[in-house]
Amino acid sequence: MNIKPLADRVLVLPAPAEERTIGGIIIPDSAKEKPLKGTVVAVGNGTKDEEMVVKPNDTVLYGKYAGTELEFEGEKYLIMRQADILAIV
Repeated sequence: MNIKPLADRVLVLPAPAEERTIGGIIIPDSAKEKPLKGTVVAVGNGTKDEEMVVKPNDTVLYGKYAGTELEFEGEKYLIMRQADILAIV
């Protein structure tokens, strides 16, 4: 991985959206619920006021609108502040 988050930021690989069917109707990707769980890929060094608690390979839960989406080598990631992470699973 060539992306190294700075300060208290965390790079997360979101879990894939679950494929659901309702009565034989397949829900299109645009209507799927955004996943709220993912795997930490990389973390920054923290700040003098905030120590990094999460580490790579942790599975985390985050808020619905947390982070900024970015695409790197065909894979979609979220980069967010550690404070946007709600829990480690």
